[in-house]
Amino acid sequence: MAQPEHSSSPRDDDRPPGFGRAGTRVLEFAENVVYAGIALFLVVIALVLLALAGKTTYSLLSDFSQTPVLELLDVLLLVFIVVELLFAVRTTVEKRELIAEPFLLVGIIASIKEIVVLSVEAASVVGKDGFADRMVVIGVLGVLVLLLGITSLLLRRKEREPDEGQNAPADPETADAG
Repeated sequence: MAQPEHSSSPRDDDRPPGFGRAGTRVLEFAENVVYAGIALFLVVIALVLLALAGKTTYSLLSDFSQTPVLELLDVLLLVFIVVELLFAVRTTVEKRELIAEPFLLVGIIASIKEIVVLSVEAASVVGKDGFADRMVVIGVLGVLVLLLGITSLLLRRKEREPDEGQNAPADPETADAG
């Protein structure tokens, strides 16, 4: 005697059981709360850094030297990094997937920030012990910027390509006929 096949719609197969759906909703809510907390802290950090940049800009009026200019540039690049992280969090929440490109940009900006700071510091220690070390670090950071840039470029190219098999004809023989 043949067993009757269990027929269920594909839609029913995709749904988790009741507890699973509720658990998924709870976890999704918790995830949103955590992302909102991260975003809030990033906004606060950016505002504090902007206030610090304002204070440093004000100090430039009385002491127009290399030190406050370097501090201002350092703080503004940090603000830029924090804003890029905020963008990464927003993108992650909107698309419900982790996107690599904002993090690559943060790495590039952070590396460039360190290159700028180390370059100015290295200029003040030319011919001294720390100069060679700083030059090595600047070189390594330069290579890192190059590699992160290439990775970002490759990711952008990959995003522009159609998905594999998306535009491919179903029958290879019909492709040759056209």
